Amino acid sequence: MAEANSRAEALIQSVTKKPGDYSPGLEGVVAARSRLCQIDGAAGKLYYVGYAIEDLVQNSSFEEICFLLWYARLPRIDELENLQKQFREYRALPAEATTFIELLPHTSHPMDALRTVVSLLSTFDTNPEKSPEANLHRAIRLTAQFPTIVATFHRLRQNQKPILPHPKLSHAANFLYMLFGKEPEEMVGKVMDASLILHADHEMNASTFGSLVTASTLSDIYSAVSSGVGALKGPLHGGANEAVLKMLQEIEDPKNVDTWVEQALAKKQKIMGFGHRVYKNYDPRARIFKEYARRLSEKTKFSRFFQVNDKLEQVMQARKGQQGIFPNIDLYSGIVYHQLGIPTDLFTPIFAIARVAGWTAHILEYWQDNRLFRPNAIYDGPGPRPYVAAARR
Repeated sequence: MAEANSRAEALIQSVTKKPGDYSPGLEGVVAARSRLCQIDGAAGKLYYVGYAIEDLVQNSSFEEICFLLWYARLPRIDELENLQKQFREYRALPAEATTFIELLPHTSHPMDALRTVVSLLSTFDTNPEKSPEANLHRAIRLTAQFPTIVATFHRLRQNQKPILPHPKLSHAANFLYMLFGKEPEEMVGKVMDASLILHADHEMNASTFGSLVTASTLSDIYSAVSSGVGALKGPLHGGANEAVLKMLQEIEDPKNVDTWVEQALAKKQKIMGFGHRVYKNYDPRARIFKEYARRLSEKTKFSRFFQVNDKLEQVMQARKGQQGIFPNIDLYSGIVYHQLGIPTDLFTPIFAIARVAGWTAHILEYWQDNRLFRPNAIYDGPGPRPYVAAARR
């Protein structure tokens, strides 16, 4: 433990800016301490509470990951079964919430619908208690309801009836069931479960930080989670996998990749799915998603997208790999969802379905030793000057 604390202190000293330094995007600024998630960007490693992401995807489930993040330990069998039971009990939305979703414009982006309904759900929480136990209960309920919100909105906008949650399916399989109206194949359910695990947390990312800023004011957990949803919607964060698929549709064929990349780089155009603020090596989540994308491409008619992506990765590795620009999770996650038949504008909501576990875990952890976020800014405007009346300007 002492050695781990020493390493943590060394890391903080190495990246913390001096008072008065300006760091665009807060890069290198340490904003909080956490025991939940560790990223080794140089080595391309990701850990949840000390467990390697590769081991968790291979052996765990999203429900178990939720417990791990909320309690900072893996559950016993009875504890996991109890959490699964709670998820099943809390999946259904209040009838009034479903009616509200039906009134939303069908042209709305699903992330707008999700953010709005999360705020709405706060009005149904009449429990005045703000204890850690009460807030954990809210975290469990919100995480259970996120898939229902997304699936309900999607079906209603297609003039289809919402499908009630399945009383026995896992969190991941139940989402696909509510979305498509049939129980998914075992492999498909496993792929979705792995996706939720891979997206569950990622240290101090933009949406987690956004949720913590709101939480630090001692606002409620619904407001903090709504902040996370709003931040995740952006194309530089959760919306990046949507942009990747649009890029692949534009490239269209593997033989077009070299020319497309050359032209994009000449225009200094950002090539989505490559590069990461933290990773200076291959994103470990991208490696896992790539394998799922490869397996699915062998079974579906969408193999062309995988071929384009594979070629794009080869070209970009040759051109930009030495600069530390490698594939990130968004390069292959969109292809996986597309191969599962999921509409493009649901890619980011699926991200949110997973990340709400991480947001709430960090919120609950931060509240244990809360301090209001209030950074400074460097003033770069005109000096003091007298006010001039409008008639004399």
